[in-house]
Amino acid sequence: MQLRPEQLEAHLAHVAKGPAGLKPLYTLHGDEPLLAQEAADALRAAARAAGFAERKVFTVAGAHFDWSAVLGAAQAMSLFAERQLIEIRIPSGKPGKDGSEALQRYCAEVCERIPEDVLTIVQLPRLDFQQAKSAWFGALEAAGVVVRFDPIERRALPAWLAQRLARQGQRVADGEEGERTLAFFADRVEGNLLAAHQELQKIALLYPGGPLGFEQVEAAVLDVARYDIARLVEAVWSGRAARALRMLDALEAEGESAVFVHWALAEDVRALARTRAAVDAGQPLPMALREARVWGTKEKLFERLVPQLAAPELARWLQAAHVCDGLCKGLTHPGWPSGAWPALQHWVLMLLRSPSGARRPLALHG
Repeated sequence: MQLRPEQLEAHLAHVAKGPAGLKPLYTLHGDEPLLAQEAADALRAAARAAGFAERKVFTVAGAHFDWSAVLGAAQAMSLFAERQLIEIRIPSGKPGKDGSEALQRYCAEVCERIPEDVLTIVQLPRLDFQQAKSAWFGALEAAGVVVRFDPIERRALPAWLAQRLARQGQRVADGEEGERTLAFFADRVEGNLLAAHQELQKIALLYPGGPLGFEQVEAAVLDVARYDIARLVEAVWSGRAARALRMLDALEAEGESAVFVHWALAEDVRALARTRAAVDAGQPLPMALREARVWGTKEKLFERLVPQLAAPELARWLQAAHVCDGLCKGLTHPGWPSGAWPALQHWVLMLLRSPSGARRPLALHG
């Protein structure tokens, strides 16, 4: 059973009132620590309310973890009246061969045979495609509830902030002023949800309940945004020039490697060129994208980009990638700014221009 993070609270409220009670196992996975921590706290509170008085925590570290201790603890509790909460934390997301077998056995022997005595929470990081399709994760899915925590994207962040403000009895002004306030707040905390939570708590302490003005939020919220190369690449292919340039400056300030930034963009340019060549040769676009190993969010962006790009334009982008590579490694080139980061900025601006030379439409607030 799959649940979205925002559905978990309603699920817990429902099972608390119903005769069936909590599911025997809850699996939490993803790369948003704040949301995962809040979900785990909500599950622990629901477990205490349901009479799971004893709690044991097992952290799987290394290949020599003793899985028999986990199985033994869960099975021993069936001999006693008191109910037990067991937490299994796998920080690496890789239980190993023994762990895979143990988790499948755990789901069969504990979750199916003594579901009312033991409640289990399994905590995992973000899983890759192979991990999500593994037998051990399939057993966890079949045994209970799975909740995945994805990062809050920039376009969804203002709504998330407004929701969190409402929880603490505060709100921004209606209309354009409120949108501006939330956009400013989102720019300050993007990519750092834990810090966003702290900034929200600060606002709750500084100001009473009710409406908040832009000046109040501007004075209170620190610039704690964090960016990564993947977000920069997405901004470039989305045509968000202001956002892309802001991210580029932030990555330089954070000490990111210019070579890694160049490599990520260059790989995508090469993938676009391969896809365009395949389409020109008569291959359907979806098949060409798969063969170029393009999927997920980037696949949707490339589906829009490829029909707009001709082979000569992509050839110029590839040549520019070659020049920029040399500049990132200390060389110089006529017509290009010297230095790795100025060269990257020059190249990014080139990528943000349409084949006709006109700048692509910018998204609101970058």
